[in-house]
Amino acid sequence: MIQAARFWLSTLLLSVVCGFLSQPAQKDLAVLTEVSATNGAPHILLLTAHPDDECMFFAPTLLALLGTAAHDNEPKLYSLCLSVGNADGLGDVRRHELERSLDILGVENGRRWVVDRPDLQDNFTAEWDPKTVSDVLRSYVLENHISTILTFDHQGISSHPNHISLPKGAARLLSTLSDDPAAKRLAPRVFSLITVPLYAKYLGPVAPIVAKVSVTLGSRSANPDAMVGTTPVAISSWAGYARALQAMMQHRSQLVWFRWLYVSFSRYMWVNKWVEVRASGATLRDAETVS
Repeated sequence: MIQAARFWLSTLLLSVVCGFLSQPAQKDLAVLTEVSATNGAPHILLLTAHPDDECMFFAPTLLALLGTAAHDNEPKLYSLCLSVGNADGLGDVRRHELERSLDILGVENGRRWVVDRPDLQDNFTAEWDPKTVSDVLRSYVLENHISTILTFDHQGISSHPNHISLPKGAARLLSTLSDDPAAKRLAPRVFSLITVPLYAKYLGPVAPIVAKVSVTLGSRSANPDAMVGTTPVAISSWAGYARALQAMMQHRSQLVWFRWLYVSFSRYMWVNKWVEVRASGATLRDAETVS
């Protein structure tokens, strides 16, 4: 009798978990697709430091944005990676791995670029110069009418100094565009992916369940018209996680043992939470509560 009860309780619990993970969820994701520099579809640029960043950290948002396609206002996704990840001499290999990963994540050929400059090399001990990042970024933003930039925050998720350099460079770009009357109206919005505390970073499939509960409870109490200071959230389903994992499998040169642990347990394979960045580099609100 007790064994039967345990069996049915386990079955019920598994059904609840599978139900939670069967569908993606989002909160205030429309904030990322608001058009400022264009009059038509939003042009959204993912700014990364190395090949594999796109699937290890940002896949939930890329897939969610693809799912928001509606008639002629479908978001156009772009990718700019500021290095080929040549720390181990595998730059050419990693460039091709990135191409295959972006194919899976839905960033079309012709809207993705990889930069290979002596002053922007994969380096775990030094940050990149924000001015260099800003100068490189500027032409891609203006020529492609980018309305939103998505990148890391000031902690870089993994504390990698190259990651940390990107929001600084993006904030500098905002500042320089704001100071230029002719370019001010073309300045994009910039959003940083929030770094959560270590205890919340490696919860595996528990992370999207907690995030979904938080989003559900928050949506019942929040004012639907209050868009200022909102925190966009994208939560993947099982299918979204599998697609992110498939993208990561294209980076075969990087599949060492600890990255298998990462893709198995990292929150960022499931959940992305964003905060907007000011031209000064400060965020519009602090993300004190992890959801």
